[in-house]
Amino acid sequence: MALDINLGRCMVLSALLLAPGAARAAGPEEMTFFLTSVGPGKGADLGGLAGADAHCAALAAAVGNSKKDWRAYLSTTAPGGDAGVNARDRIGKGPWQNVKGVVVAKDVDDLHSPNAKLNKETALTEKGEPVPGRGDPVNTHDVLTGSDPQGMYSTAGGDTTCGNWTKSGDDGSAIVGHHDRMGLKVSRHMTSWNSAHGARGCSQEGLKGTGGAGLFYCFLAN
Repeated sequence: MALDINLGRCMVLSALLLAPGAARAAGPEEMTFFLTSVGPGKGADLGGLAGADAHCAALAAAVGNSKKDWRAYLSTTAPGGDAGVNARDRIGKGPWQNVKGVVVAKDVDDLHSPNAKLNKETALTEKGEPVPGRGDPVNTHDVLTGSDPQGMYSTAGGDTTCGNWTKSGDDGSAIVGHHDRMGLKVSRHMTSWNSAHGARGCSQEGLKGTGGAGLFYCFLAN
């Protein structure tokens, strides 16, 4: 009987550790997801996808994470209506956890479902710090994604990725999400972590104009 009870406890504990929002092994080396503490500083010019990925890896390495396969959660579009790159296809299979060991999603479908545990409390930087959001003295809740709610490149037309993350001027725009899941109105878009609205230009000042700082999400492509 005691053996059965202990086995049951182990099964329950395993299920809890795999559940989104559960804390697993914590620390920089175990981190597989974070929101950048800073952007490259050139607005939405991230040096394309390659530059954004390198920025993720550099920030992770600076806090002691030696993993190399970091991917920025960013979509791109292609000229002439050709297929673009979907953010959801770049980031691996999951699960993903922040530096404190909290699992934000168990897989790609979970990440893009109402079950995703991605919010201001869990979308921490690589340093384990929260990013200011709506209601804070300085709001930087706009996160660059260039994506629709399902993590795919936008087919809405116009510039939705600031020239595939190469523009830093007043022309163009990029789709952003709200990491704090808050907005001017309580709506599906305003509370979306990955697809809330378009930015006001691609410059650092333009991104600030709607509550941004050129930050983006990083996932380990596990």
